[in-house]
Amino acid sequence: MKNYNLNISAPTDGRYSGLCEEINKIFSEHNLIKMRVKAEIEWFIFLSNQKSIESLPKFSESQTRKLRNIYQDFGSKESSSVKKIEDTTKHDVKAVEYFIKNKIKNNNLLNKYKEHIHICCTSEDINNIAYSLMIKEGRDLLIYQANILQRAIKSMAKKYKNIAMLSHTHGQPASPTTMGKEFINFYRRLDAQIHDLNNIKIKGKFNGATGNYSAHSVTYPKVNWPNTMRKFVNSLKLEFNSHTTQIEPHDYIADLCHKINHINSILIGFSQDIWAYISKNYFTQKNIKGEIGSSTMPHKINPINFENAEGNLGMSNAISNYFSNKLVISRLQRDLSDSTVLRNIGLVYAYSIVAYKNISLGLSKLDINKQKINDDLDECWEILAEPIQMVARKYHISNSYEYLKKYTRGKKVDKGVIEKIITNLHIPENEKSRLLELTPRKYIGYANKLCDVK
Repeated sequence: MKNYNLNISAPTDGRYSGLCEEINKIFSEHNLIKMRVKAEIEWFIFLSNQKSIESLPKFSESQTRKLRNIYQDFGSKESSSVKKIEDTTKHDVKAVEYFIKNKIKNNNLLNKYKEHIHICCTSEDINNIAYSLMIKEGRDLLIYQANILQRAIKSMAKKYKNIAMLSHTHGQPASPTTMGKEFINFYRRLDAQIHDLNNIKIKGKFNGATGNYSAHSVTYPKVNWPNTMRKFVNSLKLEFNSHTTQIEPHDYIADLCHKINHINSILIGFSQDIWAYISKNYFTQKNIKGEIGSSTMPHKINPINFENAEGNLGMSNAISNYFSNKLVISRLQRDLSDSTVLRNIGLVYAYSIVAYKNISLGLSKLDINKQKINDDLDECWEILAEPIQMVARKYHISNSYEYLKKYTRGKKVDKGVIEKIITNLHIPENEKSRLLELTPRKYIGYANKLCDVK
């Protein structure tokens, strides 16, 4: 039997938890603690491998493995132990340090050098690395889900590339396109932004209390600390930020938020367009057994997935906008206002992923309504005023635009009216024949060919 957690306020932990379970784990308090433990232990191991750190011997493979097992085998029992220590320390990172020392106290060699755990570090050295590791993993998951959606959009573009339909500019009938071409537009836009998102460098700093390696240079004056710290941060597969205050300035997080915001804004437009096509009956939605559209109108199948996505994309963007504005500002060399904000970074990803999955689900429920699309297109012969006008211009017919405007603007035009306009034009007969063969369904330019992207 399915369990429902009904005693929480955040929908990402409750109503939508099934859609964002993986991302919730990445940005959970448990995982944050685990990543802090990882940062501390990897620093401890890294120092042991530095010949210039004479106060610490090189750990054996066995000792290194035992240390790494502390975070690799880190479960809820271990994170609860850290929280219990924090109840006393009232300091989350110091609790991690004490936890690790407790874990190695029965190993004589490791315990002998326990004071090298957290040596020369400030809490933010550990915290920023922990968040960077989480954000990196979270980005990978978000891109994975975005790519699933992107592939679905591309597939539908290929499927519908030859289905001509009426365009609407300013909400009014306009030169035809194909349904596939409108899908491929969004695919190409998303492809560019996802590429850019994937190439943003996730950064980390490890340079002490005010970013100057002050404690390091006094404790181990012979070490080239900027170069050494670059190697350490790079060993964690993060980009080294060499110039900071006490905190990593979060500029890369702002870049990530801006890029996720951009992707989400594109998808808001996509969701609204699909909603409009459903409203126009260009798409019908599959009747899923047991589902209800309206509590009072039995006939309704509402476009709930696209509406849900629009709302959740908006939530993600609202939060990411705040993050990108707030996180890049810190009073003097450090204030704690970023700390409480960063704890919510997972919401940017969670709301986005809920939306991506809803759009993908919504797309799977769509069936194209060719009859309605063709009917609308066949009733709009006035859209051929554009190509007729252009051919007339080619033959230097004066006031071509005004001539077509006279017979088409704001008027209901049928095939007969268009044929009469063409017949009365002073253009070569072969051009007349070509225009007379033109129909609204055929006037799609390169729309179908533009769907042939790799």
